Amino acid sequence: MDQIRLNALDADDLAIVSAHCQDAVLRAGDLRLDGRAGRLLVPMNRFAWETAKPRRWFARPEPGERRRSVLRLDRVLSASRTGIDPGAPEEILSLMALRWHEGEAPSGSIELVFAGEAAIRLQVECIEVQLTDLGASWSTPSRPAHPV
Repeated sequence: MDQIRLNALDADDLAIVSAHCQDAVLRAGDLRLDGRAGRLLVPMNRFAWETAKPRRWFARPEPGERRRSVLRLDRVLSASRTGIDPGAPEEILSLMALRWHEGEAPSGSIELVFAGEAAIRLQVECIEVQLTDLGASWSTPSRPAHPV
């Protein structure tokens, strides 16, 4: 499948980007906040849900694919974190979702929700987010699964 490049400029777009980022893994030390540019860069290995085959009852799960990608969030005014230790750059984070919290339009906050009750909350002027694949995919034997 071709590499994706998605842009989000409103809450509906952000939900689509969030779905593509679900279960992405990254090192905490790879997060890059540029306060002067008002930008957060999130390099990640995302699970390619768009190529995943549906699970079949009682069948072995088929391998999935991961892709090296970068999530770019612009128009950032400030950032805060919880559950992420800045002294542990090797910590692996699993991104669960991007959530929009509306403020005084068009501003608000974007929350990056990670497994293990970790999160980053960005105060933003408006939604301006881009997800870009950087290269070819590779096969992964494990497929993310969540309790219902």
